Amino acid sequence: MTGPSDGYDVLVLGGGVAGCVLASRLSEDPDRTVCVVEAGPDFGPDRQDWPARVLNARALPREEVWERHAPAHRIRARLLGGSSCINGCWNTWGSESDHAEWARIGGPRWTASAMEPYRLAAVEQMGLRQVPEREFSPWSRSALAAAAELGFREVDMATPGGPGYGTPLLNAFDGVRHNAAFAYLEEARSRPNLTIIGDAAVDRLDIRDGRVRGVSIEVDGRRETLRADSYLLACGTFGSPALLMRSGVGPAAHLLDVGVRPEIDLPGVGSNLTDQPGVFVPLAPTDELNAALAAKEADGDLYVSRMLVRASSGLCPDGSWDLHILPVAGPPLFGKLPPGQYEAGISAFVMNPASRGTVRLVSADRTVAPEIEPGFLTDEGGRDLAVLRSGLEIVERMAATQALGPLVGPVRDHPARDASDQDLRARLGTYWHPVGTCAMGAPDDPRAVVDSEARVRGVSNLRVVDASILPTVPAANTQLPVIAVAEMLADLIRGAA
Repeated sequence: MTGPSDGYDVLVLGGGVAGCVLASRLSEDPDRTVCVVEAGPDFGPDRQDWPARVLNARALPREEVWERHAPAHRIRARLLGGSSCINGCWNTWGSESDHAEWARIGGPRWTASAMEPYRLAAVEQMGLRQVPEREFSPWSRSALAAAAELGFREVDMATPGGPGYGTPLLNAFDGVRHNAAFAYLEEARSRPNLTIIGDAAVDRLDIRDGRVRGVSIEVDGRRETLRADSYLLACGTFGSPALLMRSGVGPAAHLLDVGVRPEIDLPGVGSNLTDQPGVFVPLAPTDELNAALAAKEADGDLYVSRMLVRASSGLCPDGSWDLHILPVAGPPLFGKLPPGQYEAGISAFVMNPASRGTVRLVSADRTVAPEIEPGFLTDEGGRDLAVLRSGLEIVERMAATQALGPLVGPVRDHPARDASDQDLRARLGTYWHPVGTCAMGAPDDPRAVVDSEARVRGVSNLRVVDASILPTVPAANTQLPVIAVAEMLADLIRGAA
């Protein structure tokens, strides 16, 4: 069912990964009317109607995003299915210490053991699979051997485990990206109690006397007001705080500066932005590697990477990790090379950064993009820089192994020891896993935006359910953790938890 109605039991604002989970799970009750509103397109129930660029799991599409030419750290999806439609299809899990921190803040439902059933539910519903043998290029096989050569052990990347090397679980099948809209909404679409509204921009929430009274959206150039008993905000780490602030919920002084009347002064909205920075070390592919990759591409099974290493800098808890070491080789993710030429290199990503950034409004106008300052490598103690340098040391050692050495030229520069702090900052990239801008916190934490059940402080019928509520980023790619969190909170909302 599509199209606006006069009122619903639940309005889900945002049709990304978390929104798809919420819409599916909550509409399982036939007596509960659910509407999900997505700013971008819904390409419909027939996969043949979805653009080939979105289905192609071998590339990272950049057409269905909010700001097509924005810096990499600002990229965010704008279509039903959200980031699961434009990402690398990797699914990994964080460490025990991640969950210990979440449980310290949010209580027992956030422990690793309590989250385990929801992790398993997410794996099953998304149909996640192991990397098939045919998808290993010579580069990926050699990178696995290189990790073993360095002394790492093989681990399961989709469980807490510990440091080691392995392969992620994939939401891709024979080169086709299997997104959250497929996994969670294909069957749910036929339910008469579920409404999906695509291409509908959410302007603001009407909040009065501690309750949301309605939400203003724009569809086909017309303004509509939707109403519900309860509202679930799932617009993502950048979109959720921006919508709250446009609605008068956020740091009061900032809201006044951009012309928004404060309804609820919540200083934490838009603060605590956490993302995983990294540095890519380019390597020159040999003729042998170029030929092998060309042959793999001709077979239709060339992916830039199918393995990674979880590593410890020595600055994280014992048995945990704070680095992802990611070897890649294949067509450039951005830009082009002549036919038969490929990009190769190894990245080091800081997985549990101490640095924090912000999301702030530039204007009360929803069409003006928010200001996103990631704050990479800004922690006062310099811990993130130390972790990054440790990761780059591993990168250099890995490139020089007997397994990888014959496939690439030597490291031309040595960023771990030779690059200045300024040089490293200039080379920074992002792993695209932002969290934290509507962070969960204890009742006495003035920076908290939501409680342990994702309820927004001071608004009785509003929750935020997406990556923005995670107070710290897990040492993982965030897709699987966010789906599991949405599964858990959907369970709680429908009274089963």
